[in-house]
Amino acid sequence: MGARMTIVDTHADSLGAVLAGRRRLFDPAAEGQWDFVRATQSGQRLQFLSCWVEPEYVPDRALARLLAYIEAFWREVEAAPGLVRPVRAAEDLAGVVAGAPLGVALAVEGGDALGTDPGRVSLLYRLGVRMLSLTWNGRNQLADGAEEPGAGGLSRAGRRMVEAMNRVGMIPDVSHLAERGFWELLEIAALPPVASHSNCRALADHPRNLSDVQIRALAERGGVQGITYVRAFLGGTADLERVVDHVLHVLDVTGTDSSVGLGSDFDGVEEAVPGLEDVSRVGALAERLSGRGLSEATVARVMGGNWLRYLEQVWGGTPALHYRL
Repeated sequence: MGARMTIVDTHADSLGAVLAGRRRLFDPAAEGQWDFVRATQSGQRLQFLSCWVEPEYVPDRALARLLAYIEAFWREVEAAPGLVRPVRAAEDLAGVVAGAPLGVALAVEGGDALGTDPGRVSLLYRLGVRMLSLTWNGRNQLADGAEEPGAGGLSRAGRRMVEAMNRVGMIPDVSHLAERGFWELLEIAALPPVASHSNCRALADHPRNLSDVQIRALAERGGVQGITYVRAFLGGTADLERVVDHVLHVLDVTGTDSSVGLGSDFDGVEEAVPGLEDVSRVGALAERLSGRGLSEATVARVMGGNWLRYLEQVWGGTPALHYRL
């Protein structure tokens, strides 16, 4: 089964350690849960790497910090020719399916660096960013995060930012967004929103997780939910079997196998999930999904096929939604 799967993961925080000077992503002997070599050896074909601006840089140094993350991404890609390549458009996806080298894409987690300037969305797109969430856990000038007391919706500036995302074809990510903002974004987003790394609130009552109503709405819009390995978002035993539980819950709630994928949060978790300690273990997840009764076709969709379908859809869309320099 593994040789025929295309493994895609939409959230890892590995760039933080690179920016701190603790590791290089082409070095498999370094610390951390994810790198180019181990990902390739595991059979992974595409990884979204996240740029998260730490609170101490907000607000005055947020943009400079975000640009440093983006520079770190391109420095790592350029340092590993033949091992990894950037993925930014529909034409890049053929290589993802065909084989080596590993594809990597850029995401921004939290819109603090945008301020209230919608023009920065097109700047980020030009620099290679393809996925953007408006908030992290708290409040910024755009919206409230999932852990913000009061949990409000999008601000006027936040709505303008979504309109700018619509114009360039930036994928809207609802992970970390408060529930009211989730619904408001679904109303105005041109592309189907995604949850890059969010689990099921019915199984773990955490504000970062999605309710069943949200899960169904995301699926109905054509979005995908990436199941994450953050133990606080898993609940229960918080192990490999619990990750499978969340996948099965999405399948049950939506009645389809087309709206769930992986969003590990490798290198962003404080304590690894037993059985999924790093990217080299991801094949065990496919085995357990099969062991719990899912067909080979459904397992392949969960492990990466659904994310590929989504990306082919949004990047192969109308010219108005497919921005080019």
